[in-house]
Amino acid sequence: MRAHVFLCLLAYYVEWHMRQALKPLLFDDEDKAAAEALRPSIVAPAQRSPRAKAKAATKRTEDGLPVHSFQTLLADLATLTKNQVRPLGADGTTLDILTTPTPLQQRAFELLGVSARV
Repeated sequence: MRAHVFLCLLAYYVEWHMRQALKPLLFDDEDKAAAEALRPSIVAPAQRSPRAKAKAATKRTEDGLPVHSFQTLLADLATLTKNQVRPLGADGTTLDILTTPTPLQQRAFELLGVSARV
């Protein structure tokens, strides 16, 4: 039971940090200060910042990349593959071929601080 709780907390921790790093590519509001300034009082409903409204309206980031939810971005990143190829006539020699990341995938890896090439 303790191990299960630990793994759930660890997964939530990793997801939280990924969401923070990937905010420019997600529908999440990046400019909390501007959003807070639009609220007349602390008990008023939260407002979205003008940048978040523009991102939601255009469905594009400031870089021109498509905006995603966290789940759809992970699904997009999951399309990167490493294929092991054995040429005909080769005696057990294999080659590893990595797919080329799209500009969106490359930007996501840059925001996460990891390399797309393994």
